[in-house]
Amino acid sequence: MSDLLSRDLSRLPDLLEQARASALEFLTTLPERPAGIRPEPPAPLGLPDAGLGAEDALALFRRRYEAGLSGSAGPRYLGFVTGGTTPAALVGDWLVSAYDQNLSNSGDSLATSVEREALGLLRSLFGLPEDFEGAFVSGATAANLVSLATARQWALERLGHDVSEEGLWGLPRVAVLGSAPHASVLKALSILGMGRRAVQAIPSLPGRPVMDPKALEARLEALGGAPAIVLASAGEVNTGDFDDLEAVGQSCRRHGAWLHVDGAFGIFAACSPAHAHLLRGLEHADSVAADGHKWLNVPYDSGIVFTRHLARQESVFRAVAAYLGKGPDLLHRTPENSRRFRALPAWMTLMAYGRDGHRALVERSCALARGLGEGLAASPHYELLAPVMLNIACFALRSGDAARRDRLLAALQADGRVHFTPTQYADRPGLRAAFSNWRTAEADLPVILAALEAAASRV
Repeated sequence: MSDLLSRDLSRLPDLLEQARASALEFLTTLPERPAGIRPEPPAPLGLPDAGLGAEDALALFRRRYEAGLSGSAGPRYLGFVTGGTTPAALVGDWLVSAYDQNLSNSGDSLATSVEREALGLLRSLFGLPEDFEGAFVSGATAANLVSLATARQWALERLGHDVSEEGLWGLPRVAVLGSAPHASVLKALSILGMGRRAVQAIPSLPGRPVMDPKALEARLEALGGAPAIVLASAGEVNTGDFDDLEAVGQSCRRHGAWLHVDGAFGIFAACSPAHAHLLRGLEHADSVAADGHKWLNVPYDSGIVFTRHLARQESVFRAVAAYLGKGPDLLHRTPENSRRFRALPAWMTLMAYGRDGHRALVERSCALARGLGEGLAASPHYELLAPVMLNIACFALRSGDAARRDRLLAALQADGRVHFTPTQYADRPGLRAAFSNWRTAEADLPVILAALEAAASRV
């Protein structure tokens, strides 16, 4: 062991205390930190020969970089759909690094039992039938990838091919049908060799970014029983709108199509009796993707994939080697063999706050989105581009082009009180506010609206 490593080991309690103090200082100042920030990066450092030791490395990081970190874990970061980290999830995540378990197989640890139990808790929270099995992955992108790889395996088996063993060479194209799939779904299709252009667009319902179920029915009928993969959304990114999963699911069952539901954040509507109806028909799905680092409020990176076709999923992701053993291990469910103990923060926050706590989080987020929508509707500068259905407010300046919208975003970033991400909806350059952080409260709404009004008056 090197002298520096030996010294750091002997001082580990003090080093961990310094890390704790650093984290606590960051977290307690979140309400005052800029919600979003884009500073100029410093010139890169070279690799030191001798090394600094952990204490000096931590001090160097804080001097060079900490002031340039955004308040994305805080209450007024409304960009993307970003949750924070609940206290229980943070405790769990710190222990993940300390325990350093490899979740590939169950031969030497109960960590895999925690993952299976956490999946069961989420299955109950979402109201999924017991025949759905899953795994934790790095995010909804990976969850969509796993789901669509399993769907591809199913579709080509229907045509007499085992794609996981023989590959895609010379095989017919599979029909992939959807209305407004998320970019991560298109990315997954690219990785899988099916191609982003594989998606055949199903017409949307008038004024809504969701599939017209009658148009889907007609398209499936025209396929004459050929295998098809249908892409449905539970929470469209601009509006929070949902495909009619009951109607879409019934069509898929009638015609023998695979139904994949991208529920990255929208699946958490199941927590709220006022919104759970949006997920009616979810039980018809063949695969479901979800994100933990959104509304579950666990740290990045955390995604969840569920499927009712576990054998096919494992035929795609099976890893065979003498040293891996032959058990029904989780490594056969995901692209990774070695995985960190992602399930522990989810298990901790689910156990800590229960069904009631997660219902309250979802319902407060939706109430805050409605409150922002009401404030924007009353503003002389802004208008809603779509009704507030769930936890997202999609809006735009009443006048101006994309350049003015971008100047507005720059002014908001300079102000620092709130952070939004840009979008394009209904042929308008707009902004999106997504409420999913457990820290965001009613008291934040006047601050958000004041920052919006001040920025609009400057551009």
